[in-house]
Amino acid sequence: MKISKYWKAVAAGAAAGAAALSTAMQDGTVTAAETVTAVLAVLGALGVTWAVPNRQAGDGR
Repeated sequence: MKISKYWKAVAAGAAAGAAALSTAMQDGTVTAAETVTAVLAVLGALGVTWAVPNRQAGDGR
């Protein structure tokens, strides 16, 4: 198992989680609904990004 093929999904999940939590922290507190939103954003980004394959070297695109 090569970890390099998972970095794209990890980075997307971290970015989505950070964006959701930074929006949630605008009022200084994080509610349960905002926590659920952040978790779903991370899981959604991980799933969608993991499902899209990396371009193979030499594709020419």
